[in-house]
Amino acid sequence: MGRILTFLRERLIEPILTAKRFVYLCCIFVPVLLAAPMLIIGQPEERLRGDRWGAVWWYGFLTRQMQCAGPTFIKLAQWAASRADLFPAALCERMGALHSRGKAHHLSHTKKVIEGVFQKPIEEVFEEFDETPIGTGAIAQVYRATLKKDLIPPSHLSPKRQGRRKAVLPPALTNEPPPLVPTASVAIKVLHPHVTKMINRDLSIMSFFANVITIFPGMQWLSLPEEVAVFGQMMQDQLDLRIEAENLAKFEKNFEARKLPVTFPRPLKVWSTKVLLVEEFENALPLEAFLKNGGGPYNDTLAEVGLDAFLNMLLLDNFVHSDLHPGNIMIKFTKPHIPQMERSWTSLVKRLTGTTPSVIELPSEPVPDQTSDDVVNNLRSLSNEPEKWRAALDKAKEDGWLPEIVFVDAGLVTTLNTVNRSNFLDLFRAVAEFDGYRAGTLMVQRCRTPELAIDVETFALRMQHIVLNVKRKTFSLGQIKISDILTEVLKAVRKHHVKMEGDFVNTVISILLLEGIGRQLDPELDLFKSALPILRQLGRQMSTQETMTQLPSGDVGAFLKVWGVTRVA
Repeated sequence: MGRILTFLRERLIEPILTAKRFVYLCCIFVPVLLAAPMLIIGQPEERLRGDRWGAVWWYGFLTRQMQCAGPTFIKLAQWAASRADLFPAALCERMGALHSRGKAHHLSHTKKVIEGVFQKPIEEVFEEFDETPIGTGAIAQVYRATLKKDLIPPSHLSPKRQGRRKAVLPPALTNEPPPLVPTASVAIKVLHPHVTKMINRDLSIMSFFANVITIFPGMQWLSLPEEVAVFGQMMQDQLDLRIEAENLAKFEKNFEARKLPVTFPRPLKVWSTKVLLVEEFENALPLEAFLKNGGGPYNDTLAEVGLDAFLNMLLLDNFVHSDLHPGNIMIKFTKPHIPQMERSWTSLVKRLTGTTPSVIELPSEPVPDQTSDDVVNNLRSLSNEPEKWRAALDKAKEDGWLPEIVFVDAGLVTTLNTVNRSNFLDLFRAVAEFDGYRAGTLMVQRCRTPELAIDVETFALRMQHIVLNVKRKTFSLGQIKISDILTEVLKAVRKHHVKMEGDFVNTVISILLLEGIGRQLDPELDLFKSALPILRQLGRQMSTQETMTQLPSGDVGAFLKVWGVTRVA
């Protein structure tokens, strides 16, 4: 009977449901196809980045329809936004602004999942449980709760930062953050009901059309079936919340010995399953609020620490958070550990001279009984009043509070293999050696479909032109925006059909995004300068024979050459 039911479900019921979904998607996207002639309406305009006004309208129409099509297509739009090597910049910008806001599922489903995992009524699981979701995405829903003490493993309450090993510090930081200890307050992430089945049906439909589109002349270079497979794997990773728990644990381990004020929610892996993630609740503010209202006295620190954390992920760990938009970067506050002797000395000098010694830059005495939650909650209440917001930040600075960055939603990560890491570093080696022609040739040779590249010689010459523009500014590398260089590279890649691997492009896009965020906070932010101390540490790691066997040879030398020039400048 079980085999009969499985057969009916797989061979009859599922195809019928997939066909029903196909009809629904046709109703959504057929109008988009019929409106495709708008792509050639109007003249290319510089203010539209070379696009026609009709094309820009069509991009907006497509994005709105993808929002209506459900979680798979929302995630597809966000993924497509990261593929500036395949799609026009204006389309990527529209799709990148698409938010993963989904329809909230019923509380009964959440209770059923939680009780199934804990094997007891929800009242016996939590001291408190807020039935109103704090977030609803395309795939999952998040609640805030407080676990009962007997359900918290002792290991969960251990400090996050341990050891006194020497770490790479950005210049803006002068004090070590105190050890962080998680509490019983947790975030509960629950997959939406039936979301897995819907996404699998959508992927089947997308795979069918990807193979059909590839038949048309000129479309082979896009390798759509392979891209659908990559996207499908990305979706499957997000549908298994155990993967996010493992990623969070690895990020914490990578950063535990660093003195950077960076943290990740600690997962309770013992209670996390494929459909449920239990993790530490971080009461923090989204970076979007700081970009909107200004970071006041913390602008430089936020920009530098955020970039420094990303470079640590990229250069030292080769384990990079792949969804770093401002909504997934949160800010909370912490007090540095200041020895009492130093504080007493500062107070004495201040009383005698009326000034604070310049060699010891310490915050003022802490405000009694004030916690990070108090600072965060106060700022949250002022998020729509920019002037009061900035005044509150100034007061927090006076009271000795320092910002701490929290990275959340770590379901997607990028780890470059040897080939793609080499391709990525070749761009920087070209900056060091000013040989853009060779870099362009190598990029074509190592791409997925070198035989489909258009006019390889012109592509290599274009790369050479990009690098020569950098060479003219050799003695002022701080004025160079790495994002400008990489944007030009991606334009050339798209024009000449040089098909790069997805994780390579994701890494490039992450740099564009992070540098863009950083320069919004600090216009003088210099990615080259920020990477120098991290590259020194990478060089020390490579000095041992064991580590040299684990990292691609020759990559760091070119990096050090670039940043060595920067330091001299």
